Amino acid sequence: MNTSRPLPAAAVIDRAGPADVAMLAMGTGDSLPQRAGAVLVLEPGPGFEVVQAAALLGEWLRSVPRLRRRLVRVPLGCGRPVWVDDPRFDVRLHVRELTCPAPGDQRSLLDVAATVLTGPLPPSRWTAVFVTGLKGGAVALVVVMDHVLADGIGGLALLAALADPDRRPAPACYPHPPPSLPRLAADAFAERLRALGRAGTYWRDARTALAAAGGIRPAPIAPCSLLRPTGRRRTLAVVRADLAVVRSAAHRHGCTVNDALLTAITGALRRLLERRGEHVDAVSVSVPVSARSTTTSGDLGNRFGVLIAALPVTGGPGQRMARIASILTERKKAAAQASAAGPFGPLFRALAALGLYRRYLRRQRRIHTLVSNVRGPDRPLTVAGAAVREIIPVAVAENGNVTVSFEILSYAGTVAITVIADPDGVPDLDELVAILNDELAGLRL
Repeated sequence: MNTSRPLPAAAVIDRAGPADVAMLAMGTGDSLPQRAGAVLVLEPGPGFEVVQAAALLGEWLRSVPRLRRRLVRVPLGCGRPVWVDDPRFDVRLHVRELTCPAPGDQRSLLDVAATVLTGPLPPSRWTAVFVTGLKGGAVALVVVMDHVLADGIGGLALLAALADPDRRPAPACYPHPPPSLPRLAADAFAERLRALGRAGTYWRDARTALAAAGGIRPAPIAPCSLLRPTGRRRTLAVVRADLAVVRSAAHRHGCTVNDALLTAITGALRRLLERRGEHVDAVSVSVPVSARSTTTSGDLGNRFGVLIAALPVTGGPGQRMARIASILTERKKAAAQASAAGPFGPLFRALAALGLYRRYLRRQRRIHTLVSNVRGPDRPLTVAGAAVREIIPVAVAENGNVTVSFEILSYAGTVAITVIADPDGVPDLDELVAILNDELAGLRL
């Protein structure tokens, strides 16, 4: 949660929220970083030049204060880390160009995106890479940010900022001096006093967050090959669907688009396991639920809860969809109302510092997969004068023993489902993609 507050004089305290700090802790040590982003496939018109587009993009990005800052830790007693203006900020470290390896197809582009996702980031924790050499003369823009910078809704706000033709650079009063230690200490003390006043709500939020995640002792999930320790490599694949068709199928059963997509994904995982000679009656899914429907590029950070539910995989698509909708309805409300990062944040950070959190993830038996769904722009965007043909969501995180996860984004009438797999744990990724396409087609029946 972004808790920026203007102070007297020029100093500003832009403090990382509890969920931000939890994200930061989860990506420490040998763990994979917690990152998210998107691949924007552009249709450059006559006169489009990547060098000029990169310069223009760099100027636009300067107008988003958080993107010119770095996260710094503060002395003991001064609260959570704060974002401060980076006096050595150089947009050339963030906006760059790469040539896609031959043959320049979607697979090659997604391999480049995976490399950017898992590679080093500049101090401001984001990068934007123009990718040339694609088939048909297309150009892609791969935008990647550390999850401590923004959640899914915040990432969309940044994409909207990139596509805003009226955006202008920020005023020249940069960099602002960092807040002094006395100010930080006073701000942290005031925040602790406010937290004491909300002490009663912490217990309520803790119970709500636990309920959304299935309780302290959830029913054991079926052991299967979807769970095995993962490595640091990731392979990406994309499945597309017509949003109007999916929405129509969902509405026929009184359900949402998200219910329909979860029906297709869990059904595809069941069929994949059957081809491996395994059988399950339910797939346990972790779903982040945003606590806000919209935001702006000036209000970033993380503000979401987590829903965990065992979803049925037997029966016809319509029947399963209705059961899934019934299971998720109440837990969605609970997950949106309370995040575990508040009441359990210190515990997460302590476990992460000791290396126990990663050890737990590699042995957990709570979820089979993760599915994140964000509603994107309904109308086509342009970036630096080039039309955005499609947007492919991408993400990487330390999933422990979860070998496959799914990122979903709707854009201009199309739903893109990115399948993110550990290549050793999911050697049959192409088969999963084909099955998921078939499950999506089956929703229309």
